[in-house]
Formats: sequence, structure tokens, C-alpha cells
Amino acid sequence: MKLRRLFAVARKESLQILRDPRSLAIALLMPLMQMGLLGYGVSLDIRHVPLCVVDHEHSQLSRGIVGSLGGGGWFDVVAAPTDDAGLRAALDRGTCAAAVVIPVDFSRRLASTGAAQLQAVFDATDVNTTNIALGYLQTAVAQDQAELQARRLAASGSAAPSAGGVDLQPATWYNETLDSRNFIIPGVVAVILALVGAQLTSLTVSREWERGTMEQLVSTPVTAFELMLGKLLPYFVVGFIDALICLGLAVLWFHVPMRGSPWTLFVATGMFSVVVLGIGYLISVRVRSQLGASQIALLVTMLPTTMLSGYTFPIDQMPPAIRAVTHVVYARYYVTLLRAIFLKGSGVLELWRPLAALAAFALLVGWLAASAFRKRLD
Repeated sequence: MKLRRLFAVARKESLQILRDPRSLAIALLMPLMQMGLLGYGVSLDIRHVPLCVVDHEHSQLSRGIVGSLGGGGWFDVVAAPTDDAGLRAALDRGTCAAAVVIPVDFSRRLASTGAAQLQAVFDATDVNTTNIALGYLQTAVAQDQAELQARRLAASGSAAPSAGGVDLQPATWYNETLDSRNFIIPGVVAVILALVGAQLTSLTVSREWERGTMEQLVSTPVTAFELMLGKLLPYFVVGFIDALICLGLAVLWFHVPMRGSPWTLFVATGMFSVVVLGIGYLISVRVRSQLGASQIALLVTMLPTTMLSGYTFPIDQMPPAIRAVTHVVYARYYVTLLRAIFLKGSGVLELWRPLAALAAFALLVGWLAASAFRKRLD
């Protein structure tokens, strides 16, 4: 391998990138657009759920419960139907996604027995929102119940029970605020790098075939290995710039905590870039149409990265057969590394398994890409 020939190919490919508006748009604009759309558009947090309240009692106690439900930021009381027919109509129109019905004897039962019931109604067409809203409502009611119990005991002059209760004190590590953005944004970086890297490199060799310049490359003394490195080197630099932009936006704009070593992150990003660039180059060698190569690259990178890497769905909740398939999805290991480095601050000793798996993928894909191109025109 001679560096002079390698850098000549790299210079030629760099000029192709600069002269191709489509490649520049993919390289520079797509990461910013995806970071903004996925960063702001994808969220597992449910806030300001529209809530209807049917208050049959209209007492000071019931009004206090309604105020507490609307004051935590979880629910917005948007309507107060007077009967069950009005509640059904509000749910049918989509005015509210949840409803609370306070019975007419709520205060009396609470005063006499110390226990009373509230009815909760949910529009369960959106199961995810329903489950999260149910958890919010249970938490809010539990807080009100504890406060009402304390008031009842104080009014009666009784002391709180000294035994028989269990006090759960939860502690959330690594993502203390339970902000889903801290969980999602690191995975977005993997999706962007996989898509952009494979899309760009899938056009390298197929472009030569379509433009009729492959004969000139074959007639030169450039070896297949030099051709591969020369064509991938500019895209590796572009991909790393995209990675720095995405990582910078994650930390500085979306305020995702960065607790691990940046060097470990850069090493993992470099190996992941080698994998996606090698896959794109391999597709470009095998498919001589730029359109076909870009579509195949989109298929083999976007779907596994979004569906089987743990970015969207937790791997441990998948069926056993699908979990087995995820072990051959290279993006799984990079998503694991990103979240562990960002949120946990894990080091190389804790992350040696996903790092080793990603290194093995880089070596395998690099070898396949290097052996795929042959200097002949058939």
C-alpha cells in the first residue's frame, strides 16, 4: 500500500463530496434535522393530560382534590361535566383522555370510615398514555390520601400508628429526574450516524459505474485496499464531524448529562463509524445503481438500528428469538455504550464486552469490504 495513491483517491472523493449538493445535504443538514425532530418529537414523558372531573359533591374537600390533581403538572382539568352522559360525550369527542368521578357521599364516607372511593375513567385507545396517566393518578391520589389521613388523625386527637406500615423510599440512579430525553437522545446519535454513514458510502463505487469512470480506476495501479481506504477516509472525517455535532447538541442543547470519559466515547464512535461505512461501501460494490444502493443501505441500517438496538424498545422485553437476533445487530452495542457513558459514567473496564463486540464487527465488516472489490469490469 502506498500513501501517495491512497491520498490521491481520498482527494478525488473529497472533491466529489464538495461538488455534490446531495451528499453535502445528507452530510450536514440531515443530522441537524434528525436531531431536532427526534430530540423534540420523541418523548416517553406524558405531561398535561387533559382531565375531566365530575364532582357530584361540590364540597370543600372535593374542590381541594380537584385542585391538587390539576396543580402537579401531570393533568390539566379541561372540563367539569355535570353527569355521566356529559362525561361520555367529552370522552367521545376527545376533550379529555381521563376523568375522575367524585361521588356525592365522598366526604361523609371519609369522615365516618376513614376510607372513600373515587372512580377513574380512561380513554384507553392510546394504551401507552393510559398506563402512564394511571400511574400519575394513583400517585396523586396517594398523596392526597396521606394528607387527608394526617388531617383526620390530628382532628380526632389520635396518634399515627407506630407499627404495621411499610414506607417505601425509592432512589433513582443515573437519571434522577426520570427524563425520557436523557434516555432517548444518546440513541438518536446512533440512528443518525448509521443512516448518514451508510447512505453516503453506498454511493461511492456505484457512482463510478453510473458515470462511466470505473474503467479509469481499474486501469490505474491503485489496489483494491487503497481504493477502499481512499474512498472511506473522507466519509470517516465527515461522519466524525457529524458525531461531534450530535454529541455537542446532546450535551449543550438538550442538557443530557455527560458523566463518562470522552475518549472512550470517541473510540466507540470511531469503531461504529468503521462498521457503518464498511457496510455502505460493501453495498456500493455489489449494487451498481446509486438509487438501489441507497435504498438497500437505508433498509439494512435504519430498521435494525431503530427496532433491534434497544433505542426504541427494551431488548429484555423482546421474545427470546428476537433477543437472539439482536446480538448480531451492531447498533445494539453502540447504543449500550452511549447510554452507559453518558448517564452512568462507565469506564473501559465496565464496558469491555460491548467494546469488544463493536471491535469484532469493525474487523469483520472491514475485511468483507476490502475483499469485495475486484479490479475487473465484468
